[in-house]
Amino acid sequence: MPDCPNTPKCIFFNDQMANMPTNSGVMKKIYCQDNYVEGTRYMVCVKFGGPVVPSDLYSPMVDGALAQIAEAGI
Repeated sequence: MPDCPNTPKCIFFNDQMANMPTNSGVMKKIYCQDNYVEGTRYMVCVKFGGPVVPSDLYSPMVDGALAQIAEAGI
């Protein structure tokens, strides 16, 4: 599978998050390169649009992220 199409502008992939997880390299390999369709940031972007993706969101936080977005009524 090719890399996630959002990697050029993704703050997680480009190490621009305020609090990058210590295992971000492993997470990038799994969720941005090997199987991006299961990456939390990608899922939220596809479902709700790019501007909705929380700046501190990273995989595997998908359940909590979708719940927060649903509560916000987006």
